Amino acid sequence: MYKPLPESLTIKPSEINGIGLFANQKIMQGTNFGMSHLKIGDTIFRTPLGGFINHANEPNCVKAELRMTDEDTQGHKYDYKKWNLVTTKNIKEGEEITVRYTFYNV
Repeated sequence: MYKPLPESLTIKPSEINGIGLFANQKIMQGTNFGMSHLKIGDTIFRTPLGGFINHANEPNCVKAELRMTDEDTQGHKYDYKKWNLVTTKNIKEGEEITVRYTFYNV
């Protein structure tokens, strides 16, 4: 069954802006929540995980970049990037998940 968010996260109203991602349990530093953004060519796509992350000057997560190269059956190469959301510190239950925006202006 497809789950757009990890079990440890939920979406609810944010004091930062609109709605945000929140921990619904204690989360340890170094936890990889999965893909938040994907870039193909010049277009950046947000996954459900990436769609609700709010900006903070002192965030508790980073977007870890993974550059990918793939080749189809005809030998055409496709380069793309993806970013996974990874915690940089321990996060308390109820704490909002934040990153420092690099794709969008705040």
